[in-house]
Amino acid sequence: MLSDSREEFKDSAIIAVFDPDELSFELGVWLAGLDSFLKQGDRTFSDKNRSTEVAGDWSRECRLTRAALLSSSKLTFRLRKAVAGPLPSDGDKAAVGGYSTSELDEFALVLRDAIVLNESVLAEAKNLNFADWRAWSSILSSKLEASPVFHKLIQGTRVAGEFFLPNKLKKLVTEASIPFADGVDLQVILPQFGTILGTLGIIGKMLRNDEPLKPSLIIFSRVYELTHDLIVHMDNRLSRYPNEEAAMFDSLDGASYTASLELKKVFSQELTGLVSIRPVPSVFARVETAYELLSDSFRQILAGFARVVDPKVMPSEVFPNFQTKLEQSLSLRKYLWKSLQAVKAAEQAADKKHLDDVTRELREFLDRTISFLFHKDREVFERFTEEIFATGDKKDIVPILHRFGAYIETLLAQVNMRTVLAIHPFDPNAD
Repeated sequence: MLSDSREEFKDSAIIAVFDPDELSFELGVWLAGLDSFLKQGDRTFSDKNRSTEVAGDWSRECRLTRAALLSSSKLTFRLRKAVAGPLPSDGDKAAVGGYSTSELDEFALVLRDAIVLNESVLAEAKNLNFADWRAWSSILSSKLEASPVFHKLIQGTRVAGEFFLPNKLKKLVTEASIPFADGVDLQVILPQFGTILGTLGIIGKMLRNDEPLKPSLIIFSRVYELTHDLIVHMDNRLSRYPNEEAAMFDSLDGASYTASLELKKVFSQELTGLVSIRPVPSVFARVETAYELLSDSFRQILAGFARVVDPKVMPSEVFPNFQTKLEQSLSLRKYLWKSLQAVKAAEQAADKKHLDDVTRELREFLDRTISFLFHKDREVFERFTEEIFATGDKKDIVPILHRFGAYIETLLAQVNMRTVLAIHPFDPNAD
């Protein structure tokens, strides 16, 4: 209890209390991501296969492993404090997670040695070639693999997958009368999607807290591996499915296709070459887009599975934030369309009336809906508007309007591809 005295409250230390389950999951995600990254190098994100680049510079990948090790060390320290704190315990075992303080102390030493070695590798070599990177990866993998806590934490992320599923979906699967085989499929597949959503949630927290984002590639490596394995599982199940007319078959088929498409889009476009990009806004924009695309598509997939159980259920009932995103996307599409019409009209006749219409529509868009765009699109849109507002010569403004109109058309097409608008086709007359 805090004292009523203002001075005592002012001088009192604020003690952060961390949940052991959340800490162990986040720590397990970083370690699992590190394991995936060490196996893959940056091949998941590179625009070419660098495994054959013996003379290439791999120091960037080495710095990413250092960032992951430092995050893991911080989380291990917090988990150790939570385990040793005033929680119910059984001997040396924590009531939550089953980790002992001695186990965590030993693992903290493993991480400390790995960090010191990582620092030495970076300090002694200005450029790391592939042989150096492979040697370092092998050493780090061996150190981690030798720790029982490492395997326990990674396994814990898989077990915790059901925790990240919406309660509405879990209730539907538990209470609805569905064929036994469908129930088994859902019990196997849904927790895996839950683990992926929970893993992406850590990246979302990094975005919200304005943390350095390049280390998120470590976690994206884990997302890639989990999603790829899940796609393989669903494809194998589809190949043995007895009835191709069943609703579950269609849902599995759609889930596999959507996941494959989004995985390719994110890892072949948004995250390609990110390890080499230096400007912070560019890194933020790409990570934000990758996170949003994957999160939205996987939630849409889960909503599809919910409709298999109950065809009447709406996506917004499973994920309440769907309704907010739907309303934002509809508003964004509406004002983009209005801006496009004003820009096209001004391009054809760059008189004062049409230019004033463009200015009015753009200012309304900036005030109302620009925050609904991804960061990378927001920047480009703002640059175009600044250029239009600053240009007074009619001869100069027409080419700008032409380029801007082409950009808005592309942007409008991308907005129409959002998963929340899948059942809301664009009608210019209605909007």
